[in-house]
Amino acid sequence: MKNEWPLWEVFIRGQHGLAHRHVGSLHAPDAEVALKSARDVYTRRNEGLSIWVVKAEDITASSPSEKGPLFDPSQDKVYRHPTFFPMPEELKGL
Repeated sequence: MKNEWPLWEVFIRGQHGLAHRHVGSLHAPDAEVALKSARDVYTRRNEGLSIWVVKAEDITASSPSEKGPLFDPSQDKVYRHPTFFPMPEELKGL
């Protein structure tokens, strides 16, 4: 529909968390209304410290079908894996 409000994705940072997590979506005419609506819909029990709203059209994401080409190159970088570093004998039993 031409006159439909944009879709916004809502992320909330919880009382005991450090990261925002996706909690849902809503339609709103602008960011201010999206933020207030997100507060009303997704933090009814005062469980959030911070809210992010992002226009869904502004999110760029990879596709599960691109997993191989996107993540396979990291397998060539063994120094990123903990097996690359020698483990001291006294720590192996912990």
